[in-house]
Amino acid sequence: MEPVHLFTKKLKPTHISHALSFPTHVLEAFPIPEGAHMTNFEAVDPTDNAWRFCLSTRMTGAYPKPVLLRSSWHRFVEQKGLTPEDRVVFFIERDEVNDMVRRYTVRAQRKVMTLMGQDVWVDVEDLPLYGL
Repeated sequence: MEPVHLFTKKLKPTHISHALSFPTHVLEAFPIPEGAHMTNFEAVDPTDNAWRFCLSTRMTGAYPKPVLLRSSWHRFVEQKGLTPEDRVVFFIERDEVNDMVRRYTVRAQRKVMTLMGQDVWVDVEDLPLYGL
């Protein structure tokens, strides 16, 4: 089962210090119960560590403006040593037979170089392999 890319987000200072905004179009991948404005989900990192996140949407206004709440997101930021200009990438794996979410995965990445005009991103867990 191949993971499907949900979105990639380059981190800004507010993403580090506060909440991580999610693109609205990915909300369909995170079932929020009827009448609720938040849901908890787990995402597994490349080291098979499971992270519990809380995805929240606005209760009022024209747009849901989904965010990962700081209370659930900040531990991930600290553990991974994330800084502005790093990026996070979320994926989803579905069980095709039942059309159910099998699992979410998350990767924290840092740009290590630009090679022939292309940015080279490395999972933060692999930075020591590059002497970084």
